[in-house]
Amino acid sequence: MTIAFTFPGQGSQAVGMGKDLAENFAEARAVFDEVDEALGEKLSDVMFNGPEDTLTLTANAQPALMAVSIAVVRVLEAKGLELKSKVAYVAGHSLGEYSALCAAGTFSLADTARLLRIRGNAMQAAVPVGVGAMAAIIGLEHADVVAVCEAAAAVGACQIANDNGGGQIVISGEKAAVEKAAGLATDKGAKRAILLPVSAPFHSTLMAPAADAMREALATVSKSDPVVPLIANVRAAPVTGADEIAGLLVEQVTGQVRWRETVEWFAGNGVTTLYELGSGKVLTGLARRIDKTINGISVNGPADIDAAVAALMA
Repeated sequence: MTIAFTFPGQGSQAVGMGKDLAENFAEARAVFDEVDEALGEKLSDVMFNGPEDTLTLTANAQPALMAVSIAVVRVLEAKGLELKSKVAYVAGHSLGEYSALCAAGTFSLADTARLLRIRGNAMQAAVPVGVGAMAAIIGLEHADVVAVCEAAAAVGACQIANDNGGGQIVISGEKAAVEKAAGLATDKGAKRAILLPVSAPFHSTLMAPAADAMREALATVSKSDPVVPLIANVRAAPVTGADEIAGLLVEQVTGQVRWRETVEWFAGNGVTTLYELGSGKVLTGLARRIDKTINGISVNGPADIDAAVAALMA
């Protein structure tokens, strides 16, 4: 059995996430306390109790999701898991890439929380509300989505933001261009083309100011090579050098999250089991749709942790 750890991205947040971990494990409480201290506020209170609209704010959701993921990792480690000896690779969806790197020792927990707060604020500030948009294109081939984005580019910036697999591709860019691309996608035979309720056009060229902010932030933070390779979002291939990874994290802000190709890379390189550590089960569901030979397991509560320890330590 070859294992990879994966870490969820924005959209997996939910009020109450992490609360059962905090109530059951001192290691989880320590993670939430350290994140609160790093940010200078009680983010854990928002995570556990809401309100939902405050948790959903990009600048909160990003460090909050990371905190839950790392809480799970720390509890597993306290129960005897050594990531370096049991896990072959790590990967994370968008912000989850930072969670993966924290788990693999590239960034400290406090630095990861601060980086994600900077990232969330910078992504939100990069484009005035209403200028950009994102849409999910369901049931259209990748090449066809590329074609409709290129056709819509006559109106404004438009590109693939997330290739999630399972027939779901998210596009991002200027509002008029995304709306045009969604219409063209329907004409080409997409089952659905749905404008998403997001606050900014993430993973598009419009995020260039946020990429600049992350380049500056990442240049000043201490970083180490991960203890296992990262399968990077923008490459869908393994990377092991901390400085190269930092460059790819900058590129990721305006680039495509190649998640379908990431899971396909896992399947083609001997990975049999993907553990999704943190809130929700989005990545587990995607993995099953992308490659049915891979076993997907989500770990986000005490019962999941007991089962994961039994399997991982066998």
